[in-house]
Amino acid sequence: MQNGEQHKAGPFNEYVSRTVQGMPYSGIRKFFDLIAQTEGIISLGVGEPDYTTPEVLKDACKEALDQGHTKYTSNSGTPELRSEIASYLATRFGLRFSDASVLVTVGVSEGIDLALRAIINPGDEVLIGEPCYVSYAPCVTFAGGRPVMVTTRAEDEFRLRKKHLIAGISERTKAILLCYPNNPTGAIMTREDLEEVAQVAEAYNLLVISDEAYAELTYGVEHTSIASLPGMQERTILLNGFSKMFAMTGWRLGFAAGPEELIDAMLKIHQYTMLCAPSISQYAVLKGLRGGCGFIKEMVDEYNRRRRLLVVGLREIGLPCFEPRGAFYAFPSIRHTGMTSEEFSERLLFESKVAVVPGNAFGASGEGFVRCCYATSTDRLEEALERVDGFIRRYRLPRVVIAENS
Repeated sequence: MQNGEQHKAGPFNEYVSRTVQGMPYSGIRKFFDLIAQTEGIISLGVGEPDYTTPEVLKDACKEALDQGHTKYTSNSGTPELRSEIASYLATRFGLRFSDASVLVTVGVSEGIDLALRAIINPGDEVLIGEPCYVSYAPCVTFAGGRPVMVTTRAEDEFRLRKKHLIAGISERTKAILLCYPNNPTGAIMTREDLEEVAQVAEAYNLLVISDEAYAELTYGVEHTSIASLPGMQERTILLNGFSKMFAMTGWRLGFAAGPEELIDAMLKIHQYTMLCAPSISQYAVLKGLRGGCGFIKEMVDEYNRRRRLLVVGLREIGLPCFEPRGAFYAFPSIRHTGMTSEEFSERLLFESKVAVVPGNAFGASGEGFVRCCYATSTDRLEEALERVDGFIRRYRLPRVVIAENS
């Protein structure tokens, strides 16, 4: 299945929405299917922690089950959790949100969908930095809007630049959708970088939707939320969650925080579709936030070691790779090999049993790159690097000499 493959034809196709028919399947989906069908794979493809959820959260879940906390909660989430999230945002990022400005969601993914559907009128445009998470553009389209992709570049360390944002603005532009630390590149935005985005948002009266799911996973630099900049909390919908910080992807719990009118609009959609986020997940996270986040530092320190191992290893092999400062991804260039991202990824998978995700799965500007996730053990990373090295040597592919300080 190619990234551009459309909805499958069949006897019931005429009943399927034209918007859905025209939407390609996710490029990541194809490679996950291939991984599942292939034996002996070392996967650098799946973007989730290899850690298990901390015991304090698992114990809280068991306690919630024993006490019968398995019913619906308030549509917005339990009052206790919303209050604790507001406290977390204040302590961690200097943000002051009322409890009424917080909505508990079914992961950040639902938050993205809710935010877009809450603000978009037919034909509204949303600026999206690319390469980007695979759901952004489709969610804009499903909401009746038009995604406008703004290319970021390796030479800029995949940071979103003011001039490129301005070039994408039209009279229909409604919002800017950000994701930093970034999936798939691992890029971060400094406070100075975000100030430029804020200037654009204020000058053109745009909202900002900021996906900060990887905010706790940064290396050598503290995460800055764009909502913490002067005047920006009033025009930002901040999205975050617990999948990455507490290694609990399958528990499906996230949150949105922002102006009460916008959160209330999101709640209106949420209550008709999801009703509420999983109750036992809410009780578990409440205990985790109250118990401190010491686990996170241990996890981040380990990811940092793996990050350096992978980036240095890729460069030694001859795959140019800028230094990612966030999330748990590296995004090396494979342009010099003469292969497309899909060709490189498929051949590496079938011939050397290493799974990476082709960069074009994250948008057209990701072509010429592959995403490598280092949320796996050091032994497996070292073995994967040996296999990639062998793959390149086998075909005598060009090897780029990487400067020591690049």
